[in-house]
Formats: sequence, C-alpha cells, structure tokens
Amino acid sequence: MNSTYRPEAALGQIRTPLRLTLVGLWLEAMGQALWPLVSVGLVGFAAVSFGVLDVLSLDAVWIALLAWVGCALGAVFYAVRRWRRPRMEDAAARLDAGLAGRPLMMLGDAQAIGADDPASAAVWAVQRARMLAQLTNLRPAPPRLRLAGADPFGLRLGALLLAAMALLFGTPARLADMGAGGAPALGPMWEAWATPPAYTGKPALYLADQPDSPLALPIGTRFDLRLYGAAGDVILDETVSMRTDATALSQPQQSFDLARSGLLRFDGPGGRSFDIVAQPDTPPRIDPMGAVARQGDSRFVLGFAASDDYGITRASAQIDLDLQAVERRYGLLAQPDQIAPVMLDVVLPRRGGRSAVEGQLVDDLSSHVFANLPVVITLFAHDAAGQMGQSAPIRAVLPGKRFFDPLASAIAEMRRDILWARSNAPRSVQVLKAVTHAPEGFVRNERAYLRLRAVIAQLDAQKAALSDETRTVLTDELWAIALLIEEGDLASARARLDRAQDRVDEAIRRGASPEEIADLMQELRDALQEYMRQLAQEPREGSDQTAQNPQGQSMSQDQLQQLLDRLQELMENGDTAQAAELMQQLRDFMQNMQIAEGQGGGQGAGQGGGQGGDTGNPSGQAMRQLGDTLRGQQSLSDQAFRDMQNGMGEGKDGGEQDGDALAQRQQELRDGLGQLQNQGALPGANTPEGEAGQQALNDAARAMEQAEQALRDGDLPRALDGQAQALQALRDGMRAFNDALANEQGQDDAPRQLGRATGEDDMRGTDPLGRQPGSALRNGSDENLLQGTDVYRRAEELLEEIRRRSGEAARPEEERGYLKRLLDLF
Repeated sequence: MNSTYRPEAALGQIRTPLRLTLVGLWLEAMGQALWPLVSVGLVGFAAVSFGVLDVLSLDAVWIALLAWVGCALGAVFYAVRRWRRPRMEDAAARLDAGLAGRPLMMLGDAQAIGADDPASAAVWAVQRARMLAQLTNLRPAPPRLRLAGADPFGLRLGALLLAAMALLFGTPARLADMGAGGAPALGPMWEAWATPPAYTGKPALYLADQPDSPLALPIGTRFDLRLYGAAGDVILDETVSMRTDATALSQPQQSFDLARSGLLRFDGPGGRSFDIVAQPDTPPRIDPMGAVARQGDSRFVLGFAASDDYGITRASAQIDLDLQAVERRYGLLAQPDQIAPVMLDVVLPRRGGRSAVEGQLVDDLSSHVFANLPVVITLFAHDAAGQMGQSAPIRAVLPGKRFFDPLASAIAEMRRDILWARSNAPRSVQVLKAVTHAPEGFVRNERAYLRLRAVIAQLDAQKAALSDETRTVLTDELWAIALLIEEGDLASARARLDRAQDRVDEAIRRGASPEEIADLMQELRDALQEYMRQLAQEPREGSDQTAQNPQGQSMSQDQLQQLLDRLQELMENGDTAQAAELMQQLRDFMQNMQIAEGQGGGQGAGQGGGQGGDTGNPSGQAMRQLGDTLRGQQSLSDQAFRDMQNGMGEGKDGGEQDGDALAQRQQELRDGLGQLQNQGALPGANTPEGEAGQQALNDAARAMEQAEQALRDGDLPRALDGQAQALQALRDGMRAFNDALANEQGQDDAPRQLGRATGEDDMRGTDPLGRQPGSALRNGSDENLLQGTDVYRRAEELLEEIRRRSGEAARPEEERGYLKRLLDLF
C-alpha cells in the first residue's frame, strides 16, 4: 500500500471545518508567541491609568520607561523565535487526529497490491466508504490555548488583573493625553467625591471620572472636595448646598450636602463644571390588604402592603375609638373618660428587601376597652430619611374574646363599662351583685366566686371615687375572674364536656362563622375524647370502644365521630334547626351516660363517708382530725371575707382582729395538717388512693402557706384565693382517703352507704345543711355537708326562708334585724 499522505482528495467535503481548524491554529500560534508582549502592554496600560507616572520623580519616570521598553523588546524577540506559520496540511493533520482510523490519511492513500483482484478492490471500496461516512457532519478541531507550560509563574494572569482594575478604578483617559503629546499637568489640581446617603445603597463617585452629562444624585449626598495649589488658583462655585455659613471659595478642604439641583464648578487650571440634578426621596406608602379579620379566639389580623424607593425602616398602627359609630346603650351611655389611642409596632419581614413589603398586623387586644367596639385603624410607614406615610383610615369592629359562659360575659361587660367611665362603677356593682345573687347552677367555679365577691366588696366601697391605680387593679382582677370562669379550672372531663356543649349551643343560636365553628367543634371532639377515655378506665363491663346509657342505647366512637361531623356540616350550611336538634340528642345521650356513671361512682363516695366516721381506730381518728381541719379552714375563710367587707381589722364575730391574727390562725391550721401527715395514721399507705390523698394534702399545705403570707401582707383577695384552693385540696384528699379506707375495711356496708350517697335515705331529720344528727359522718369528713349542686339548692332554700321570715311583720324586731343583716352579708 502506498502511504503517501494526500488529503486533497477529500478536501471538497470538509472545506469549512478545515478552514475553521486553521483559524484555531493561527490563534494558538499567536497566543504561544505573543503572550509576553501582550502582558507587557497591559502592565503599561495599568500604570498609566492609575497615574503612576504622575507621582514619580522625573528620574524614576525615565527608569520606568526604559524598563518597560526593554521588556517589550524582549517580548518581541521571544515572539519571533516562537512564531510558526500554520499551514493547511497542519489543519488537516489536527482534524484527522481527532477521528477514528484517521480517515483523511486513508482517503489520500491508493491500493498498492491486489488492485486487479475484484474481491480485494471491493474490500478497499468498503473501507473508503466507511472513512467517507466519518466525514459527514464533521466539526472543526478546537485550538489548544493552554499557556501554563510556557508561563509557569502566571505572569500573564497578573497583567490581566492589573488591566481589569485599571478599567474599573483607574482613569483610562490619561492615555489620550499622552497620545496627544501633552505633558503631565503640573501645579494646581482638584479632587471631589460624592457619597450618597448610606440607606440608598449607592456607591461613592469620583467626580473627575464622571462624564460631562448631567449628574443625578439623591438629596443628602455628601460632597468632599480637595483643592491643591496656591490659594486662589482653583475656586469653587456651587449652588447645590444652600449653605448660609459657607467657607471661603478657595478653602483647600470643603464638605457640604446636596439640598437642591444646581451647578458645581471648579474655576482655574484643569477646572470643570458639573450640572447636578437632585433626586428627592419620596415618602413611603402603606395600604391595608383586606378587612380586619379574627384569628383564633381573640386576636385580630390586618394585612398590609408598604413600599418606598429605598426601603421601609419601620411600621406602626394607631387604633382610635370611633365614638360616632358606638351604639350608646347600657354602660356606654355615659360620657367616656379620656382613653388614649392604642399604638402598636408592626413586625416587618426579616428577609428580602424593604422597598416593597407585605405583612400582617397581628395582636391581641381582647382585654382592652376597645375590644368589640367600632374603631379607626391607621397604619404608618417610616423610611430612613425620617419621612412618614400613612394609610387611609380603616373603620372596623375590633375583634375581642368571645365569652360563652353567661357569668363570664357579664363580668367582662361590667369591666368594660368601668374602663369606659368611672361613673359606671355603682351600676356595675349592682349588676354583679344581681348575677351572683343565686349562684346555684350558675357559678361553677368556687375560686372565681370568692374572688368575685372580694372585687364586688372593694368596688362597692369606692364606687365612682376610683383612682386610676385602683381601677386598673380591680379591672385586671375582673378580667382574670372572667377567664377563670370561661376557661379555667376544668377539673374533670365532664365539666370540660359540658362547657364545650354550651359553647356549641351558643354558636348555633347566634350563627357563628365557619372559623369559629371549626374551633368549637374541635374543642368538643377533644372534650368528648377525654371523657370517653376516662369512662374506659373505670372498672365496668364492656369495651372502651362503646358508650352505653341506662336505657340500653349504645354508640361506638366511630358513630360519635360521624355524629359530630354531621353536626359541623349542618352548622356550616346554616341549618340551625337540625343542628340544634342533633346537638340536643347528643346532650341527652351524654346526660344519660352521666346518670349511669354517677350510680356507679356514688358508691365509692358513700363508702368513704361511712368509713371515715369510724373513730375506733387510728385511721378513723385521723379522718376526724382532717375533717376538723377542713371546718377550721372554712371558718377562717368566712372570717377573712367578712373582714374584707368591713375593712381590715374590723371583724364582727371574733372581736378586734387584724391580718396578723388571721395569719396566725392560718399557720396553726397548716401546722396541724403537717402533724397529721407526719403521724402516718391516715389510711391508704402505699396505695394509689393514699398517695393521691397525700398529694392533695401537700397541695393544701402550699395553698395555706400562700394564704398565710397574703394575710400578713394585708392582701385579702389573694388570701381568699389561696384559702379556696386549700379547701378544694382538702376535700379531694378526704375523698381519696375515704376510698382507701373503704378498700382496707371491705365492702360489707356498701349497700347502706350506696343508698345514703344516692339519696335513698330519708332526708327527714336532717339539719338545714343536709347533715344527719348523730350520724357517723359528722366527724369523719366533709361528706356530712352537701356537695355538688345540692349545695346551691339548699343554700337557695335557706335564703328564701330567711327572706320569708324577714318579711313577716309579726316577728320580733330584733329577729327581723338579724335576718336582714344575714341577707346583706350573703
């Protein structure tokens, strides 16, 4: 085979890729030969742009120029030695080297042997066809511009970096001065910098590098000027600062701020004139997005959008009472006191720019007097320049907390009336006395009731003469009491379930919003689930997956869930009639379950009461002492309340008493309780019931200690609160010990005690408080006193009997006076 390299045979098919490859070889050859010369030129360009020649002495300038020329000549010599002119054959070889089988070389060959053999000629033709197929869509070979081997120290990269910095920060116009043959300017010069305010985010400008076109700068831009040479050689003329105490026009150093558009001119050698256009800072803008909405139970939400040319720094909101839109009735009829507007800070997004922001104002003003009243909300936006923009007034009803408990709602309304005007205090006292007149079935929280009585007494004593400090203290206490009645002290799952059912009933009656319905139904589901879980833990027959009432009706948890889903659907669709009917069915079913459970649960209570009265053993004696402690605590609480009504130190039943005397009695009760615990005679040692009783007594001791300290401080409301907690804890402890005592002594007398607990005993022969004279229950525990709703029923009967007797004219005047004093007390 002839191996002569003849690519011309295939050049017609690859002419364009071949030419492009040749261009790449030229670039490669030029880069290899000329990179030192280009690097020397870039270094010279950077030196001239940075003004290096201006700061060097004349001798240093000549030395630098000679060094630069020497480097340039060396670079030229290097280029001549390394230069190799690329040819078409070189391009073909480069292109052929990147192909499999080197097709260009093969196509340039001719068959040396076997040309006359048809088989051999056919094989040769097939091989040529394959080589020609590789030349289809042929791409040019890229040039190899790698110079790392020729420049191991990276000199070319350093020269390129200097040239780039000269273009960005230097003065390339100096090259034109040198090309014109002008000598470097000697003598007076000037320099000036314009620094925009930092909040704009714009860079400082070197005025000598700026074009002659008008220069737009933000108002407040700082000008710093430097004048060189003899005094008077360069004079500043400006009309942009509006300075009244301007320095001399030839002062070497001057600084001032841009206040308006005008002219800035340097008169003298090398002087220039600048037309300055002042750009004012536009005030920020803020607008509400949508209406005021409710979030959760008491928070309100208001969306907003704010914008500024350079960014919002802060935002705020002012809420004023819309007095013209207030429905003036009841306590709002009075002329309101001076009520300061509410100022709120608006939280801005922490991420992203502040030129255009969107956010929400979220806050809880449910305890403010403006809650549930018409208000006017104004949004404000501030920028870094000290400018302020405000939105159009937003008129809305400020969302407040929704109270579903009637007593809590009444307390919250009376609190609002007192905050509205001090003159409403007498009326509020009358209303609060009226709503607490018959607490049975209405006031379900004993602590809240005692605290409310204390507040009523203080309001009744001061009425319209309330000081600002006293009014704040009393209204805060009323708010805490309302929350306690509405949300607090849900000691049992049944109480929580009743409350959730009441809230749903109220929502059905007034047509609540979908958001409120969802919240209330979730609360009802949670309460029902907790109640069913407690029922499942009771020792009873059947599975915890089914609820059954005494009538034999049963319902699985899945069915209960379906019923609740159907109830929510009816409420959301506005079908209040069917929703109310379905809610009543659910309430009836749960009420029947309560009766069935009460018959089983009353057994333990009754047994505990009977066993507690046994004084023939140490456990019975300890239970009797615990009952004495309970009665002593109740008596002390009554005395503290009477003292608060009449003023500290003016007790009636015990003569002159003050806070220290009451605190001493409280300490004695606490010490006696501690001694009783240390004796170890209480029943139920190492049993769950006994441990629960001990924990309850520990809670009672802590509450007694708090009440004692409050009595020494003269804080009777706080003392009454602690005493109420102590009473409740003592009762819980006695119930637990009664259960433990019943477990220790057996269940022989269970039928008799069950009958007593469920009311099967004849109530005849009991005293007005439901106690049976001579019963063993007198000294054993507080079970000799009526519990639950019976307390309020019997108290109502007593009050009605006292009222009836006090109205009988035939009775002696002394007896009628005593009865009236009782009515005033309670």
